[in-house]
Amino acid sequence: MHTTQDPFQKANYFFRKADYVKWHRQQSKQQILRSQVGFIETAPSRPKACQGCAHYHGVAYGTAYESRRMLICGFHPYGWGNQGTCPDWEGGF
Repeated sequence: MHTTQDPFQKANYFFRKADYVKWHRQQSKQQILRSQVGFIETAPSRPKACQGCAHYHGVAYGTAYESRRMLICGFHPYGWGNQGTCPDWEGGF
């Protein structure tokens, strides 16, 4: 069974793919620069309570840099904080 793809879906796929390639290239360049100045390991971007959690989302939403907000997870949108272990933590990664 052959189904035709929506042209917008195909275009969106290629834009996402190009964005990922650009992001990956930038990350590679940054890693090279870090290693040249002696910073081998990067700090994790996940909050400590969210490391290894299957519910972690970690995507920033918003159109302007000043108004972008990070969505940590569906249970705790702004993160669990420093109150110890998250009660909704579920391993998965």
